[in-house]
Amino acid sequence: MLRQRFVLDTSALTDSATREVEGYKDLCEGISGILDTIADARLSFDISCYVPFPSVYNELRDFAKNNGCDNEVIAKIDTWLVKKTPDRYEVKIPSKIFYEYVDYMRTRINKGMNVAEDAIWEAATECLFTTSEAKDKKKIEVEIERDVIGTIVGKFRDKYRTALRYGILDSAPDIDVLLLAKELDAAVVASDMGIQKWAEQLGLRFVEAKSFPSIIREYLHHQKSR
Repeated sequence: MLRQRFVLDTSALTDSATREVEGYKDLCEGISGILDTIADARLSFDISCYVPFPSVYNELRDFAKNNGCDNEVIAKIDTWLVKKTPDRYEVKIPSKIFYEYVDYMRTRINKGMNVAEDAIWEAATECLFTTSEAKDKKKIEVEIERDVIGTIVGKFRDKYRTALRYGILDSAPDIDVLLLAKELDAAVVASDMGIQKWAEQLGLRFVEAKSFPSIIREYLHHQKSR
């Protein structure tokens, strides 16, 4: 049997949809349970699950610690995930990929600016209505800040994050996951749409985080049925 390799993004172990599908009650139980499944696969099939070091490894450990996971969970991360630094100098990626990425980012930035312009126009319009009803300048400023600007800025932030960040690579760990998977000819495991999009561009196999535990269990099931 061809040896299977997987490169895990942080979301492969922390995705809330995975916990819901698998029936884990909280984050720590979810990380521990998925790592137990990985351990069984490692011992039975020599399936290797890698995490880029130090980027994703540190991110994952910090995530576990900050959410109150105990030392046993940290020990499982250290034991069953293979830590490897991607070879950022030797892994070759077609220049067309980066050309498309720059073009894609430009489009996203323009969408972000459009959202900002819409928010500014909405704020200006609302301010005019508010000012016309206020009795003094101090009251105008308080009402605008509390009832108009605060609400609009909140909406703007949500829309801007969605327009600018959804479906793009926005961190060093994301890039490390793709580089390491390319280097190892491994599948990428994540719930991040940006990673999925660029994994496909690089010709890498992509596994959704919420499907990953069941895929590993399928290997184990067939071994036991022999």
